[in-house]
Amino acid sequence: MSDRTEDFDFHLPETLIAQEPARPREAARLLDVPPHGPFMDRHVSDLPSLLKAGDLLVANDTAVIRAQLHGLRGEAHIGITLDRILPDTSWHVLVRNARRLKVGDTLTFTGSTHTATVLAREEGGGAVLRFSAEGSAFDTFLQDVGALALPPYIHRPHGPTAQDAKDYATIFAEHKGAVAAPTAGLHFTPALLEAVDATGAERCTLTLHVGAGTFLPVRENDISKHHMHAERGIITPETAARINAVRKAGGRIIAVGTTSLRLLESAADENGIVHPFDDVTSIFIRPGYRFRAVDMLMTNFHLPRSTLFMLVCAFAGEERMRAAYAHAVQTDYRFYSYGDACLLRCANPIEAHRTGESA
Repeated sequence: MSDRTEDFDFHLPETLIAQEPARPREAARLLDVPPHGPFMDRHVSDLPSLLKAGDLLVANDTAVIRAQLHGLRGEAHIGITLDRILPDTSWHVLVRNARRLKVGDTLTFTGSTHTATVLAREEGGGAVLRFSAEGSAFDTFLQDVGALALPPYIHRPHGPTAQDAKDYATIFAEHKGAVAAPTAGLHFTPALLEAVDATGAERCTLTLHVGAGTFLPVRENDISKHHMHAERGIITPETAARINAVRKAGGRIIAVGTTSLRLLESAADENGIVHPFDDVTSIFIRPGYRFRAVDMLMTNFHLPRSTLFMLVCAFAGEERMRAAYAHAVQTDYRFYSYGDACLLRCANPIEAHRTGESA
């Protein structure tokens, strides 16, 4: 078990970084990673064949907002990425040119009469802003002046396109608040969900509003010193009860994406019982963590040295995931948000015996 960021590095040719999704979405490749034995090269459309009656697929129903803003303080240009809304309806944001701001400053936005006031500044480029628009007026404001905060590895020299607005949204999207899409959910279509339902597997959703911190690199070489960003999550009492009932009946909990997994693990107690949740989580899952709530994980391929690659190494085993990623590179899988996916089994549960069988 490594505590060094450099041990989670790997070589990735830039040509394997997907610049647009597979079409149709379920045509993306799916690397099936069993606990032992050879990897199996499949497609996302094969997912239903790997499920069985009694399983529960848990997806994130957050919806991406136009979180990239360009403000003005006088003639100074200030780049703003919304991070998360705070309980008092102000916004935590990440700011470029933050040194030009001071508490009390007012920012204006070209094309809108709305403004933002700087309530606080943080080391490292964080700030708290209060916008003059709230609720539906704020939604309209973002539509008028905001842009998608696409990951920097998706190259759009002239900004996100109209096609990106469609591509960077999941079929589950319902509750606005995410800066980045929960990308494992991008692979699902109505036809794929119908095929999942036909297996007798069940589906439910939770909400984790993915924050701007998801794009931040791990700067510390000792990963135990890395400060994980906070994100707002919600699991309703009804959803928690459904998850616990499936587990009690011997079904498998299958997280669609690391965001779903992180929220489930945040809400689970030491006995694996998932409780209702309405709070922020900054859970940092790395090798050595024992999983309480999730049996299987469907996720995209993540960046070298990232907290998400550390998470999948914790989930399926470091050696196994290094080998899986090496296989993916060698066989031209497409990486990152618009790329292909893998299906993993938990190698490090908190209890000695998991209910349910391996797929």
